[in-house]
Amino acid sequence: MNRKLLIAARWLSSIFRPEFFPMLGFIALFMFTYMSLLPLTFKLIVLSMVLLGTVLLPRWTILFWRKNQGWERHLLRWREHRYFPYLIYLLYYAFTLHLLHRFHLPHYMSGILVASLLIQGCCFLINLKWKISMHAAGAGGVIGALLAYSALFSFNPVGWLCISILLSGLVGSSRMLLRQHSLWQVLAGTAVGIVCSFAGIIFY
Repeated sequence: MNRKLLIAARWLSSIFRPEFFPMLGFIALFMFTYMSLLPLTFKLIVLSMVLLGTVLLPRWTILFWRKNQGWERHLLRWREHRYFPYLIYLLYYAFTLHLLHRFHLPHYMSGILVASLLIQGCCFLINLKWKISMHAAGAGGVIGALLAYSALFSFNPVGWLCISILLSGLVGSSRMLLRQHSLWQVLAGTAVGIVCSFAGIIFY
């Protein structure tokens, strides 16, 4: 296989990790909605909480647990070894959602965390029997979120939707090129991400 193609696939997998999408969602809301009028200090506090609760603390906890187990990173690719990381993310996401409630944020903002929790929970349950792509689920979550926010704010999402679908395709392809997932695992992850994200934001 082309070495440059593999390098590009690794970069895509590293940059578009599923835990980064909640943070990107909040940044988008602060940039492209009336939330941009909020004080910078407030926005930085919220973004810091989201970054800490959805990215840094889960990754540090999993790293500590992995080192304690004496496991190399590649062992987490096995379906049987993914249960604890899933649970860690679920707990930290739930805790972050609780903190956001204390700030009395609008439901459509907290819905990003609800959508992420739904995606994580569904992937965890599916992973008990069958390996599913969390990268694809995260990318699919962006598509579902765009559809939900276009309905809530009545804007035309076509341009951003095309970009998101392209991104989802690139992320899914990178996972298959790296032989982390099959086509069906990627498609299933994308479908779970779209449905859970849309439902979490619309119905929360």
